[in-house]
Amino acid sequence: MRQRLAIHGTFPGTNQMLVAAKSHWAVYAREKKRLTGKVKFLAQLARLQTVDAPVTVRFWWYEANARRDVDNISSGQKYVLDGLVAAGVLHDDRRTCVKGIEHHFPEPDPDCPRVEIELDTT
Repeated sequence: MRQRLAIHGTFPGTNQMLVAAKSHWAVYAREKKRLTGKVKFLAQLARLQTVDAPVTVRFWWYEANARRDVDNISSGQKYVLDGLVAAGVLHDDRRTCVKGIEHHFPEPDPDCPRVEIELDTT
């Protein structure tokens, strides 16, 4: 079974979140809660079904431009996985539930930056 979800916009990079965490723990906590909640809401809106089998999660990160490093971009996976758990799509994000993660970085899309996620149990 394969399910897909698109999330418009971009996630803050590792560097941005480190600055937030260093400024005050509550700043990071508030931002993480907001991002996780966004993913949860969109997963519920898309009516993603609960995945019982171990899943491979594939990410396509469409940035507005090619300025950010791929490791900074892909750090958004934390909020996506936590949001999918909060939505009840994944039981957990441990290795017993997530058997693999793949990242793809297509050409930038300045008109529609987004991340597309695919959950694959095959």
